[in-house]
Amino acid sequence: MTTLAKRFLAKLLLTKRFAAVSVAFAAVLLAVTCLSDGASASSDWPNQTVRIVAPYAPGGAGDTLGRLVAEPLSAAFKRPFVMENRPGASGIIGTLAVAKAEPDGYTLMVTSISAHVFAPATQNTGYDPVKDFTHIAYFGGPPIVLAAHPSLGVKSFAELKAMLKNGDKEIAYNSPGVGSLGHLVPEFVAKKDNLKLNHIPYKGSSQAVQDLVAGHVKLGSLTWTTALSQIRAGRLIPLAVTSARRLPGAPDIPTFAELGYPEMVVTTWYGLSAPAGLDRDIVKRLNAETIRVLARPEVKAHFDREGIESEAMTPEAYTAFVQAEFDKWRPIVKSVGLVK
Repeated sequence: MTTLAKRFLAKLLLTKRFAAVSVAFAAVLLAVTCLSDGASASSDWPNQTVRIVAPYAPGGAGDTLGRLVAEPLSAAFKRPFVMENRPGASGIIGTLAVAKAEPDGYTLMVTSISAHVFAPATQNTGYDPVKDFTHIAYFGGPPIVLAAHPSLGVKSFAELKAMLKNGDKEIAYNSPGVGSLGHLVPEFVAKKDNLKLNHIPYKGSSQAVQDLVAGHVKLGSLTWTTALSQIRAGRLIPLAVTSARRLPGAPDIPTFAELGYPEMVVTTWYGLSAPAGLDRDIVKRLNAETIRVLARPEVKAHFDREGIESEAMTPEAYTAFVQAEFDKWRPIVKSVGLVK
């Protein structure tokens, strides 16, 4: 229908007999054609593989959550939803690539507080965290845990703080990268209490936790999900978490709020997004299916084990959430000197 309409339109414009009416009629026909094309684009979607870009290294919380959702989406839409890891520059490289991609529904991404709040709040990323994306659904995320290698010789945050205040030794900590939530938390604490910590940024959580467990670095600020197995195995000593309340599976670990840092109630949240301008029908379908996935008993059980807090959000609510997070954290990152 659309192809025939286009051919007829071309012939019409070349026919002198219809010159008087061709402009008006062509405008109407073109509008109908565009509407038809739009309807076809959304009704046929997906008819090929859908990429979900994770701008983080494999094995981290963002990559894990993306894969947790990708498989059920593949089953629901009967087309492959495949993960593509594009790490680098605190998530900026992969995120910028998605911002510039076509909004055709075949390029999605795992959005995060690191790439969509802290990175654009601290540097020129080349993208706007709200205007350049279609935010689809909120996943949720784990808190940050400050953890020590046993050889550091501290078993609580109070002991770490005393060591730093006494100046017994210079202590370095690692995080998943510059501008990440793992970077912000220790910097805020150090700034507030006039403590000296040296930051060693990594290109993702997996290598950071490996080096921490090996003792190459004595202190780490990592997502709870990434560090959990090492904490359970006794290879790392958890000192504090950024959750609002003590985690059900780890009631002995104090929160930063309890320790005098109420500002540090935050999770490393993730969600599903696409380039700006994605068809609204596709957005609604993806949102509805993602919420179904997150409501599955096995997914809820996984979230409970990993300390992940989730919430069902509409696309509009998730978009407003991203904007609110940016507005909240920008002055905080500026106060600790992370803004370049």
